[in-house]
Amino acid sequence: MRKLTMVFMFLVCLISYGQIHNPVKWTTIVERISDYESELIAIATLDDEWHIYSQEIGEGGPIPTLFSFAGDKRYLKKGNTKEEEGYIIDDEIFNMRIKYFDNKAVFKQRVRLKTNEKFVIKGTVEFMVCSNETCLPPKEVDLSFAIN
Repeated sequence: MRKLTMVFMFLVCLISYGQIHNPVKWTTIVERISDYESELIAIATLDDEWHIYSQEIGEGGPIPTLFSFAGDKRYLKKGNTKEEEGYIIDDEIFNMRIKYFDNKAVFKQRVRLKTNEKFVIKGTVEFMVCSNETCLPPKEVDLSFAIN
């Protein structure tokens, strides 16, 4: 019985250790600005004690958050993806000033629509998430924005 209990505890530890931690959940919204202009909004919701970085990080720092959108004749990007204020700190690990977001980060991209038809704008976001104790490897997530 004792051996069976030890094997069971070992398996529980092994399974729980092997699970992938995913502290960031992405959601998308489309806000209509006018008949021919919309704003694509990507929202990152982070678990407690985790943060992601700004799109503008100097060389030698963590991986910045990067957005890319699939080319499509039905829309045209207007400018670059904008982000909220976030927090700016003097990071001791990277030895530089770094802007990061915790709890929630909102990124907005304006687009000019060339049609009135319904379609989906596909995009991806690449980001790095860290806590005060560890960083996870960079991750890429597919995003979809439904244009109605």
